[in-house]
Amino acid sequence: MKHLLVALALMVSAAFAQSGPTLYQQCQGCHQPTGAGIPGVFPPLAGHVPEILAAQGGRAWLIQVLLWGMSGEISVKGAKYNGVMPGYKQLSDADIAALLNHISTQWGNKFPAGQRPFTAAEVQAQRAKTMTAAQVNAARKALGLK
Repeated sequence: MKHLLVALALMVSAAFAQSGPTLYQQCQGCHQPTGAGIPGVFPPLAGHVPEILAAQGGRAWLIQVLLWGMSGEISVKGAKYNGVMPGYKQLSDADIAALLNHISTQWGNKFPAGQRPFTAAEVQAQRAKTMTAAQVNAARKALGLK
């Protein structure tokens, strides 16, 4: 019975979730409608999200950056970026999953072989942690992205 109630709650939550494209409208001022980002400030999502997903721990990190934000310099494909991304922990787990599924499948991006779309349950598991924006940046460095 408990599993049925949890499944029902997840279905209701997903039914009220906003769509990924609608949610991305909040992101495109920095990451641009094309996912290209802004040189030196906000990194591209186009062509980069699949690299993050392919890295060990990359899926969890994408959730963390949406929940807790990030600050500090990063490097993406040899270019440096030093903007500040706010966290969006006020969004529901289903909304964050929808947004991540959107950026993972736009601008030529796709999930690596064997990976499925993000779920609200994955987001909920990361939400149980508490991280600072600087800790999210350190976690990115641990992914070994260049």
